[in-house]
Amino acid sequence: MTAVPDNPDRPGRTLWAWVILVPLVLVLSLLLALLGLPSPVLFGSLAAGLAYALLVPRAPKVPSFAFTFGQAVLGAAIGATLKPSAISSLRHDWFPVLLSCAATLLLSVAAGYVLRLKPGISAATGVFAMVAGGASGIVAIARDLGADDRVVAIVQYLRVLIILLGMPLVVHAVFHPPQKVYGSEVFDPTADNGLPPVLYLGSVGIDLSPHWTGLAMAALSLLIGLPLARLIPFPAGALLFPLTVAAVLAGTGAIGANVPYWLENVGFALIGLQVGLRFTRESLRAVAGLLPLGLVTIIGMVVVSAVFGVILAEATGHSRLDGYLATTPGGLYAVLATAVSNGSDVAFVLMVQIARLFVMLFSAPLLARLIARPRD
Repeated sequence: MTAVPDNPDRPGRTLWAWVILVPLVLVLSLLLALLGLPSPVLFGSLAAGLAYALLVPRAPKVPSFAFTFGQAVLGAAIGATLKPSAISSLRHDWFPVLLSCAATLLLSVAAGYVLRLKPGISAATGVFAMVAGGASGIVAIARDLGADDRVVAIVQYLRVLIILLGMPLVVHAVFHPPQKVYGSEVFDPTADNGLPPVLYLGSVGIDLSPHWTGLAMAALSLLIGLPLARLIPFPAGALLFPLTVAAVLAGTGAIGANVPYWLENVGFALIGLQVGLRFTRESLRAVAGLLPLGLVTIIGMVVVSAVFGVILAEATGHSRLDGYLATTPGGLYAVLATAVSNGSDVAFVLMVQIARLFVMLFSAPLLARLIARPRD
């Protein structure tokens, strides 16, 4: 293996680092995708950056403008999931849904303070590691909000993995769904239609191909959102302002397409590398020491979230399976696929999941201020 020189700031040496990193990102992301794991590019990039940082004395840094671009693209991708039909569905059940989101937010805070029992874990790190919903968005803004994004990324991914592995067992052992039903919706995880690549529930306001319309959505979100983030001093503005612009465009039906899948993955890769390249052997040992407590806390959180789902189902007249899937704290792709395959009310499940995602991301800056402590 070609040795990477100690000083990565010199252009030639930095170039060699990226010549190694880019193929490594591609290989690990593809491997995670073939294994069916969630967010393969985000966590493939994180793993690539982590491996490089541990093997090479000095790792390069993701340029600040590139990380900001990644945050903005991810924000636009999240905002584009808000469709007019989701808003319409929320019209009748908005109060119990928002109560459910608020209860999950409080549960996340409580679980975060449990993680704080581990020495060296700050309140911000614990809370954002346990925030239920929008894992990729939380990882992208964790450092901006005063948390250790390395811990946040690992714990968030652990939660998504636990849900991914445990949900099929819970669905069939606890809720006993009827025989598999196929509707008109088709789950296609490879569809080039952004996040989530499952259903299109909105109306098209601009008569262009989905790909070019999605690019228009991303371009407008960044061109409007990023200048606002610079003008208005707001925590995590690089993600939240493009998200808001995209949500307005999608929610009003002005543009009815999601950010292209490939562009979203570029954002994921930049965010994953930003986090992974900052790992050290000491920080990795610290994260590993947190995992037993994190595992127990996550399982408890999943159980309480299921109880919230049953209560929400009773309040809205939906099935208990619908309520469970709607309040499952993570794993959106797997949740929607499960909803489709078991004949659940997919529109309701997606509506609640998106509502919680927005509540979590927009509450994050306020949470950061509330739990912040004066530094020594």
